[in-house]
Amino acid sequence: MIVLGLTGSIGMGKSTVARMFADEGIPVFDADAAVHRLQGPEGRLVAAIEAHFPGTTGAAGVDRTSLAERVLGDPAALERLEGLIHPAVAKERRLFLEAHSDSPLVVLDIPLLLEKGGSGQTDKIAVVSAPAEVQRARVLARAGMTPEKFARIVALQMPDADKRALADFVIPTGGPIEDTRSSVRRIIACLTGGADS
Repeated sequence: MIVLGLTGSIGMGKSTVARMFADEGIPVFDADAAVHRLQGPEGRLVAAIEAHFPGTTGAAGVDRTSLAERVLGDPAALERLEGLIHPAVAKERRLFLEAHSDSPLVVLDIPLLLEKGGSGQTDKIAVVSAPAEVQRARVLARAGMTPEKFARIVALQMPDADKRALADFVIPTGGPIEDTRSSVRRIIACLTGGADS
């Protein structure tokens, strides 16, 4: 089994690319979705997060906006939160890999794969990338996003150029969507021996 790490900064189109891999029949582990489950109603992490960050949870689980406001400007708080989340997500990832151990290729969709030293969990890395102005426009179009919040998030992420330099594959998302889909199909063919790369 080849484990492909899929990553990219906020607004680069990583979720769209992950769906493209899934559409091609490749099992995809979505780290963000795992976090949402763990922090959702009756999620495993809700009580621990409330204990560390009182007032950030409710009947629907963790209030992600409230929690983000508490940790984004506070490195120590962010580190405490990551200390809760990362081991739980790692367990989910292990279960996913066990469940798909007979697959020739799986994708680990992990936003901060390179920032958090997770590249050792993968055989190859694909970085999703778009021009900075496209990234900014996409992110600022999101509900509740502000230029200040965007700047804080970007400051926590490795620059796109550095990510691309570390990648085995770069998947462009700034042009026609079919170009992106073609890139995904070429990577699958390359890694599974389905066609010449």
